[in-house]
Amino acid sequence: MHRSERPAAVEIHHPQTIAPTVHPAHVVPVQPGTVPAVASIVLPDGRVVTGYAVHPTQPEPVAVKPAVSRTAVNIALGGIGFGAVCGGLFLLTAFIAALTAFITQLIILAAVIFGGWIAVQVLGRSGHRGGTTVNIRKAVIKRNHFHG
Repeated sequence: MHRSERPAAVEIHHPQTIAPTVHPAHVVPVQPGTVPAVASIVLPDGRVVTGYAVHPTQPEPVAVKPAVSRTAVNIALGGIGFGAVCGGLFLLTAFIAALTAFITQLIILAAVIFGGWIAVQVLGRSGHRGGTTVNIRKAVIKRNHFHG
């Protein structure tokens, strides 16, 4: 706070006593036989406080779980791991077998297509009289006759 600032005026409130409205002789504490029970307390100054008794809530008891041995847990986890490894190896084997079959079918398909293309080349021009011309080192071979 700076020296130039002054604190605001403070109001002081004093508690005022409350006169008892009921004389303690007229109050007869009675415990009813039914729930909820109401308790009345007479204070030293003559006032009476009446209210319900509040009992702290008790947490529900935790069910006692049977102890599980670490050996049993380790065996169970080992079995799960073994099953996962076996399943993974089975899937890997199935994948390799499928891939092998697919590659085999591609090779067979290529052989059939290439063989058909060769057959068309060889058999398709057999009726043509001109013959097949093959150029080898600038020489022309036509129907087994060399023309150079």
